[in-house]
Amino acid sequence: MSFRERLRADDVEAIRTLVAQTKVFSRAEVEIAVEVATAGLQSGEASGYHFLVAEDAGRLVGFTAFGPIPATAASWDLYWITVDPAGQRHGLGGRLLAASEARAAALGCRRIYVDTSGRVDYAPARAFYERHGYRREATLADFYAPGDAKLIYLREIGASAANR
Repeated sequence: MSFRERLRADDVEAIRTLVAQTKVFSRAEVEIAVEVATAGLQSGEASGYHFLVAEDAGRLVGFTAFGPIPATAASWDLYWITVDPAGQRHGLGGRLLAASEARAAALGCRRIYVDTSGRVDYAPARAFYERHGYRREATLADFYAPGDAKLIYLREIGASAANR
């Protein structure tokens, strides 16, 4: 297993496949992941996105996309974290998350936010974030659809975490 920060041209379709294989994300969400990857591939860091790709024997098995939130001093969003369903529950997601947080902290991030759904099928994602030190900061009722809240999680990293 290895991690890399730069996207390659073949990663865009691999990300599409990976996100779709989770069977949690809608078609629209899959397309958003593709748009984010395409922007990162075409514009690099100028896109506002940073990536971490996990590979096993040359095959993309997980990725994260994260970046600074415009007009904030040191707040970042974790836009995506996805792991191949066959590799879930083996620690890869936690390793990707920790490595992404470390990279973001090195680039000046002090607070990292994650948005997720309040739907029942997102309970494993919420539990994952909570296990890794994220706390729920806000709930926006009916955000995605009636009965589907947007839950915003936060973790302080870098200097803010050290000063607590």
